[in-house]
Amino acid sequence: MEPRSILGGVIVATALPYKEDSSAPAGLAVDYDRFAEHCDWLVSNGCDGVGPNGSLGEYSSLTDAERRRVIQVAVEAVGDRGIVVAGVHGPGSHQAKHWAELAAEDGAKGVLSLPPTMYRASRSQVIDHYTAISEVGLPIMAYNNPIDTKVDLVPDLVAELAQIENVVAIKEFSGDVRRAFEISELCDIDIIAGADDVVFELLLDGAVGWFAGFPNAFPAESVEIYNLVRSGRIDEARELYKALVAIFRWDSRTEFVQAIKLSMEMVGRYGGPSRPPRGPLTPEHEAGVRADMQRAIDYLAARQPALV
Repeated sequence: MEPRSILGGVIVATALPYKEDSSAPAGLAVDYDRFAEHCDWLVSNGCDGVGPNGSLGEYSSLTDAERRRVIQVAVEAVGDRGIVVAGVHGPGSHQAKHWAELAAEDGAKGVLSLPPTMYRASRSQVIDHYTAISEVGLPIMAYNNPIDTKVDLVPDLVAELAQIENVVAIKEFSGDVRRAFEISELCDIDIIAGADDVVFELLLDGAVGWFAGFPNAFPAESVEIYNLVRSGRIDEARELYKALVAIFRWDSRTEFVQAIKLSMEMVGRYGGPSRPPRGPLTPEHEAGVRADMQRAIDYLAARQPALV
C-alpha cells in the first residue's frame, strides 16, 4: 500500500537543542546551528523528513519568534532532500491556522495538528478545527493523542475528518493497534504510526508512515525497520525491532523528551537540557534509560559496528 500523500515514510519528530543564555527564557536559548546540523544528519541518514514544533520539539515552551524560526531553519537545512512537516498545535483553530499559514509561507510541505489543546473539544468542534486549518491548503496530518489532549480521534471520527479536503493522514498515538484496520475499513486516509513501541505492529497492519521519536538517536536503523517491513522482510524487521523496542517504549512515557535527548547523548549526538516544565530525569528514570539504551547500542555494535 503506497501513501496517497507526501506525508508517509519516516518523518522524525525533531528534538530541539538549547544552549545556556541568561537572557533567554529559563536561561536557555534555542541553538539554531545545532538544530540545522541535526536536521541535516537525519535526512543524510535516510529519513524522509523532519517534524519540528511537535511535543518532542517542546513547541509549547517556545516564544512565537522561536517557534517560527525553528521551521525556517528546518526548511533551510533539509532543502529538497526531504520534507518538513510543521507542528501547528494550538488551543483554538485561529491559532493553529495562523501557524499553518506561517509554515506554508516558510516552505513547509505539510502540517501536523492535534485537536484543540487545553480544551476537551466536542466532535463538531474538532471537525471545525481541522476545517479551518485546511483552508491554508497544506496537507494535514491529524494527530490523535488522547493521553495528552483528552480528545480521542476514534476511527469513525477519523473517517469524518478524512472528508475534509486537505486531511490526508492520521498520526495514531492511542497505542491501540486494532485501530489501523478499523480506520482503513471506514475511510481512505494514510495511517501513520505515532508511537515508536507499536510501529512494527502498525506497519504490518497497513500504516504507510512513522512519525517518530527515537530516529533522533537511531535514524539509519529506524529507516531500516521501516524499509524491511514495507518490502516484506518481516523476520529481519522483527529481529531488529525486538532489539530496540525496550528503548522505544520511552517514547510513550511522560519523560520521553528527556529520555530521547539522553539517548542522543549516548550515541555521540547533542541532546542537552529541556525548558520547563520539563526538568532533568530522576535518578531512577535516568538509570532505566541508560540501561535500555546501552542494550540497544551493544546489539547494534555487534550486528553492524559501522552504524554506531
